[in-house]
Amino acid sequence: MTLSSPMPRAWQRRLTAIAVAAMMAAAPLAHGQTTTESGTPAPAAVTAAQTVSAVAQLSNIPSPNIAARAWISVDATSGQIIAASAPDTRVEPASLTKVMTAYLVFKALDEKRLTLDQEVPVSEQAWRTPGSRMFIEPRKPVTVSELVQGMIVQSGNDASVALAEAVSGSESAFVALMNQEAQRLGMKDTHFMNSTGLPNEQHLTTVRDLSVLAAHIAQDFPDHYKYYSQREYSYNNITQPNRNRLLWLDPTVDGMKTGHTDAAGYCLIASALRGDRRVVTVVVGTTSETVRAQESLKLLNWSFQNFDTAQLYAANQAAVEARVWKGEADTAKLGLTTPVKVTVPRGQVEKVQPVVERTDPLIAPLEAGQRVGTLKLVLDNQVLQEMPLVVLEPVAESGFFGRMVDAIRLRFQ
Repeated sequence: MTLSSPMPRAWQRRLTAIAVAAMMAAAPLAHGQTTTESGTPAPAAVTAAQTVSAVAQLSNIPSPNIAARAWISVDATSGQIIAASAPDTRVEPASLTKVMTAYLVFKALDEKRLTLDQEVPVSEQAWRTPGSRMFIEPRKPVTVSELVQGMIVQSGNDASVALAEAVSGSESAFVALMNQEAQRLGMKDTHFMNSTGLPNEQHLTTVRDLSVLAAHIAQDFPDHYKYYSQREYSYNNITQPNRNRLLWLDPTVDGMKTGHTDAAGYCLIASALRGDRRVVTVVVGTTSETVRAQESLKLLNWSFQNFDTAQLYAANQAAVEARVWKGEADTAKLGLTTPVKVTVPRGQVEKVQPVVERTDPLIAPLEAGQRVGTLKLVLDNQVLQEMPLVVLEPVAESGFFGRMVDAIRLRFQ
């Protein structure tokens, strides 16, 4: 047989059989791989580390003494808890409840199920609702816009019930929607019994859950969030001020909601935007309006002054490029589809180490958005955040012989 002679069919069949056998045998069991951003193996201490519950655990600056039953400070830009006390203790939310009522109203507005200029009839139930009021009246139509301001600025219980009825037909149906939305947002320890926050022993939440809700309302509805910075509102010839004193004390505070009942004490969700960074605090069970304001401001200032937030990766920026087997491309870009931001003690941003955990080998085809591991942000061998690592650009499967060659190579990995 000369060099130019065609390969006999028997030899072709034999080589093909060998290749197929190699491909079938060369599918090793997946194994975990933990590496730093540069591709070097991560220290064993990092691999075994647990995520810290609050960034303050890594700071030498002590948390402030806050005169409240429970409190929390959250960097809404990164989503991390800065510090907290009794964050999962269940408490009565009082009028902080109205933040969830507003969330569902804003959602209905965005989905065009309501409009701001839409007139809402005032029911007997809404009119007779006790507690703080905006003084709506039966047979006197009021617009959604007026009700929203009456609920947020004046904390009107009557406005809350009227809005609940406008969204769902009845307050009881609206409450079911509130609890459904709480579960969707991850508010695991929250249960609502009404749209207003009037006392009920089964109407409970936690400061952790309220911080989640507050961060979402600022992020999800920026066009409607402006109501929370409104200092006063007049309706029915009655002008009432916003009870959030921080709107007058600090120009960076742009929300959010006060609450008070005898059982709940004086409560406040406060939100401030300084530069491009938002911090949300929740204090519950304080002894007076003055105390809830001063303790909230103390917590906001401490959080901004002693911690930094930075963006490590832009949306769809590769955190790592990983080897791909049996694909048309040899590597895949892995990262997140949203910006990666992290909060750390002041001056520590440069020390944050991205660590990648992924299941290898990565075998094509790979689809965009497919989860292939975890990105951990590590400081001092402690995990600050864990996020799903996904494929940013798809990798198609290679041809038969390309797959055959990689199958053989994998046998020697």
